[in-house]
This record gives sequence, structure tokens and C-alpha cells, in this order.
Amino acid sequence: MTEDLNPRFSFDSYVVGAGNRLAVTAARTVAESPGTAYNPLFIYSASGLGKTHLLMAIGQLAKQLGASVQVEYVTLDEFVEAYHAAVAAGHSEALRNRFTGVDVLLVDDVQFLTNRREMQAELIRITSQLQTAGKQIVLSSDCPPSDIEDLDERLLARFGGGLVVDIGAPDYETRLAILRRRGEERGAQFQPGVLEAVADFEVLNVRELLGLLNRLVAYQAVSESALTPQAATELLAGEVPAKGEGAAAEVAEPVPELMADEFADFLSDVSHTVAEQVEVWRSRLGDAILRWQAEGYRTIRLEELLQQEVPASAEHAVREYERDIERLRSSQITMAKLDAERAEDPVFYDPDRLDEADAMVQAALQEIGPPPGPSAAWSFDSFIGGESNRLALNAARTAAEHPGARYNPFVLVGPTGVGKTHLLHAIGHHLASQPDVIVACLSAQQFLDELVQAIDANKVDLWRSRYRRASALLLDDVQLLAGKERSQEELFHLFNTLLDAQCQLGFTLTVQPSETEGLEERLISRLEGGLVAALKGPDRDLRRAIVVRKLQEQSGHADDELADYLAARPAESIRAVLGTVQRVFSAAEAQGVAPSAAIARDVIEGVVPARPRPSGGVRTSGVMVSPTGGIRSREKTVWAWPDPVERIVEELV
Repeated sequence: MTEDLNPRFSFDSYVVGAGNRLAVTAARTVAESPGTAYNPLFIYSASGLGKTHLLMAIGQLAKQLGASVQVEYVTLDEFVEAYHAAVAAGHSEALRNRFTGVDVLLVDDVQFLTNRREMQAELIRITSQLQTAGKQIVLSSDCPPSDIEDLDERLLARFGGGLVVDIGAPDYETRLAILRRRGEERGAQFQPGVLEAVADFEVLNVRELLGLLNRLVAYQAVSESALTPQAATELLAGEVPAKGEGAAAEVAEPVPELMADEFADFLSDVSHTVAEQVEVWRSRLGDAILRWQAEGYRTIRLEELLQQEVPASAEHAVREYERDIERLRSSQITMAKLDAERAEDPVFYDPDRLDEADAMVQAALQEIGPPPGPSAAWSFDSFIGGESNRLALNAARTAAEHPGARYNPFVLVGPTGVGKTHLLHAIGHHLASQPDVIVACLSAQQFLDELVQAIDANKVDLWRSRYRRASALLLDDVQLLAGKERSQEELFHLFNTLLDAQCQLGFTLTVQPSETEGLEERLISRLEGGLVAALKGPDRDLRRAIVVRKLQEQSGHADDELADYLAARPAESIRAVLGTVQRVFSAAEAQGVAPSAAIARDVIEGVVPARPRPSGGVRTSGVMVSPTGGIRSREKTVWAWPDPVERIVEELV
């Protein structure tokens, strides 16, 4: 629908260069004169080069030039899901009318038609009806039609009968123009030559280029001095991925073909009779009543209007009625995903009961419950910042304060135990404090486990609805999804849905997305299109700050000599620092003395005599569970042993 068009994606915001000029010219032509020039128009390119931007720009310009022009934008995945829901509700014909009744139909990601003969046949019928009616159809793909495997020859012929045009990778001048425009939009100021230095990086798509700009903006925000061209080049060296996009998509079951029947002739005859016998406005009302009654909708509102002598505005009344029908259909499709049986309730066929339909959907949504939320134990206030994590901390705060607008997606990368999970939950904790905000914050393992349970219970649609309600999705340890094709596919579609809705996305990984083996290219491309911030092991100053806070929390006092000694000990992670402090406390407690530098030296460098194991009592397994109960990760387990000297922190891989 027109409402699905992102207002940011217009021709005015699209930077034109040598690689995309032909595609932009063709797109403007069909937007200005739908159905008359290139029909269909087929645009293809690698991921991140602006296909979706162009499709939405066509829809918005066509709507601006003609207020009555009806535009429908849909991804192939949404097209499939809509048909699933329509078949479940018994309204496949009505849904097909939705696609053939518009003036401009925009279909994104048609490469997922591969080996899907039923959906190809459906698209052939829709394309044929649109072309016959002089309506415009525009399609996009990550490859030309001839490269879509097992594509029906009839579709190839139809695509070839229009215009097939590609979008190439941006050249230097285009990359520089994009950087300057996006920099101005962000209000970012750079020294002369900085953006030119960034434009020298030959990235494969615009999304990756904007990822580099995000990194510069974030770095300069915490830097004491402005970046120089050389510093920018050194900062971004090695950051440029060379990834494309491949995908597989879940598609719908075959949809029964609509057959011409006697009712169409009957409807035509009745409409003609009405037009001859009554006024023009009565003819319009009569057509609408017959149409919607045939589809099962209650038309009492229009029938009452038909009884009036001279209604104020029959056309306005019909349009308002049809808008209400669209709202009902949307609610019914949502309900069909949640409960197919309740989707057949009479309330979904009466446009005068919109509020009841909405209430029923909301009640069903409440039944599935909210997604897992962030832990209140991890906030920005409890996170200790230092030189080694300043960039990541500042960027995380910015993402939390400007959700969906500044760094989206926001990706934290670093080894285990450096604070990635803490920062991710801190973002979620900040967002969840806002009214009417639903934050999904969980580990990738929990995401995977929930999906498996949903598949086993045949409730995948319910599971999807649960997360698509979210205002933000924060997923920890994404590397755990490596090699899990179905989980990555679901994450890919959820990512796109939430990003289009300008919801905040946040992720953590142990290594750079492009270095994560088993992670699909299409996910890598999207992760690297935001800001990827690295967290490193704590430096000496940060280690001392961590030690001081821990000592104050446990004893109310921080001994300077002890803090200096522990801060001087090398540690690869914050968790390792805390583990060392805990060992010192346990040793001091065992000896009945206060923690000191001497005790610390004995624990770390010397040998402490073994203490007899206590007899009696109940001995536990030694697994320490987080008091929050909300963090699930197979990489974060602490083992506690009776003897403090033997106490260790293990990183389970």
C-alpha cells in the first residue's frame, strides 16, 4: 500500500551517477506516465545499490503527480505471506483483486521466485491483467531475469517485452556525492579531504559506504581533535568488506486460480441496469453495494445512503467505506496469522465494527505475550567507561537516545567478557523506559530455541507476530546462528520488517560480521550497513576503575595499593578482572582478614595452603546462576569451587 512507502526514499534523496543514471531515468519515466512507457520495468543490481529506494521513489512520485493514483508496494516475501493468510481466511480472490486493482504495482526481491512454479503462475496472471488494463508494474531483483533459476518462459518473455535495466556499483564521484549529502543530513563536519579519502575505498554498495561514514561520525564524536584524511584512511583500513547478497525465501502454497464465472456477467448486467434507471450517484452506490456484498461484507451503511433523496457526497461515502474495508482486511490478515478460526468472525466483515475488530486483534496479540526484554541489572549507569571502550559506549548511548535514526543497525564486536552484552542490555533498558515501547532483547541461542519450539508446535506465524510487534530488536551473540539456515532466514525477514518501520536494531558478535563463518552474505551486508563498533580488552586505567568499584561494592573501601596491584595485572576481559578480584576476596575471607595487596600477591603469584574442606551440609554442582534470570548464553558460565585458590573462570566455547 502507499502507506508502506518510506518517505525518505524519494528521487530527491537518490544520488545519481554513471552507474545508475539509466535506471533512474527509466524509473522517473514510469512514475510520470504509469503504464505507457516501460511496462513492465525490471530493475536489478547487487544488494545495497538502491533498488528498493528506486521502487519507493516511483510510488511516491506517481502519487504526488496524481492524487487518485493507487500504489501498492510489496516484497515477494510479503506477497507470499499475504496469500497464505488469504487462503487461510478463504479470501484469495479478494486479495488478488487488491493487487490487480491498483494503478502502480511495485514488487521487490523477485529473485525468490526461483523454483516456485505456482507463485510464478500467479505473477503471470497479475502481470497480464495489469498490462491489459494499462496499469504499471515494476519489479526488482538481485540478478537479471535470465539468471533466476527455473523461471517460467512466459515471465521471461513479459519482462523482456518491457525494459530490463541494471544499477552498477557507484564510481568515485558518486561515492563522494553520497558521502557529502549524507554527511550534511547528519550535521557532520569533516576536515577537507576526509570524505575524499573515504570515497577512495572501492566499496561494492551504498550500504557499506554509509557504514564507513557511520564509523567516522562515531569516532569523531569521541575524539578530542578532528580527523585528518590520513587518520580516516588508517581508521577505515581493513574495514571494507567485499560481500554480495544471496537468499532463499519461504514461499506460499499454490493458490487456486480465479476462474471467470457467471457472477461477473451478472454483476455487469446489474450495474448497467442501475446506471440506466437511476442517477449517476445511485449507480456508483449500487456498484459498490453489489461488489462488497459479493465478497461477504456488510453494506448496511451504503444501503441506508441509497435510500436518501440526495446524499451529501456519495463518492466520498464510498471511498470512506472502502478505506474501512482495507483496515478490516489488514486486521483480518493479522488475525489469520494468530488464529485462522477467529479470523472468520463476522466482525471482520462489518466496516461499522472496526473498533471491535481492532480490539479482537489486540487481545490476540496480548495472548502471545511480549518478547523477552532487557535485564534491568545492566544499565549505562553501571557500565564503566574508559579509553578502550569510549567509542562503543558513546555510540551505544546515541543509538539509545535516537532509536532508529542514528546508528541502525548498531553492531558491537569483541571477544567474550568485554561488555558487549552489558551495553546491548543497557540500550534495551533505556528504550524500555519509554512509554509504549516494546523491546526484544535476547541471546541468539534463545532466538533459535524459540523458533524450534514454534516450528514443532506449528506456531511460526504466532512467533513471527510476537517479534514484529517490537519497537527494537537487540540480539546477543549472533555468531551462534552461523550455519543455521532457517534461523538466519527468519532473522533476515525480521530485520527488513523492523528496519523499514525505523525500529532500532542492535547485535553483538565475537568477530567482524564478514569474518563470521557460516553467516549468510545477505545478513553480513545488512549488519555492516550500520555502525560496527569494536570493544577491546580493558586497558590499565579501565582495569583500575573496575577494581575500585568492585572493592567499594564488597567492602565499602578501595585500598589504593591493592587497586594499583590488580590493575597492573594483564587481563583480556572485564570478566577476568572481576574474577581476579573475587579470588582475592575469597582468600581474604578464608583467612579472616581484610583484602590487601599482600593477599592478592599470595593468591596470584604464590601458593596459599589448602584449607580443609568443610564436612557435612549440602554440596552444590558449583554452577552460579545470574540473579536476573534473564541472560541465557552458553558462552558465559562461572564455575565455583570450594577452595578459593582453585576458583577459576572458564570461557566455554
